[in-house]
Amino acid sequence: MTRAVAVRVKLDHCVIHVSDWARSNAFYRDVLGAELVPAGPRWAYRFGGERLNVHGPGVVADPVARKPVPPGGSDLCFEWPGPIHDAGEHLKHHGVEIELGPVGRSGARGPGTSVYFRDPDGSLLELISYAEAPF
Repeated sequence: MTRAVAVRVKLDHCVIHVSDWARSNAFYRDVLGAELVPAGPRWAYRFGGERLNVHGPGVVADPVARKPVPPGGSDLCFEWPGPIHDAGEHLKHHGVEIELGPVGRSGARGPGTSVYFRDPDGSLLELISYAEAPF
């Protein structure tokens, strides 16, 4: 008789699709602080120990999801290291419009406060802060 073994995995990376390398690289580098990592004919964005692989113009990826996400079809949340007010000021400094927030949300670490905005292709991005009590 075989016994089930409890397994605990950790997210290593996920994939987004963009329509313009230069525009997206600048946005993810300047607004979100990504380290741009060349990956053959494409790029990846590294955020500390996490990585966001990127499919875009000129990339034929294999394998892919049954229904690959088009540019602008992603919904991602990033943790902001300080108060959410500072995140809002940072986005304004870069000319990024906040669509929603600050609002109370629940994230990987529990209750937090978030602001929502979009990348150049229209993917919905969220910055969540755990630095203060949510609204």
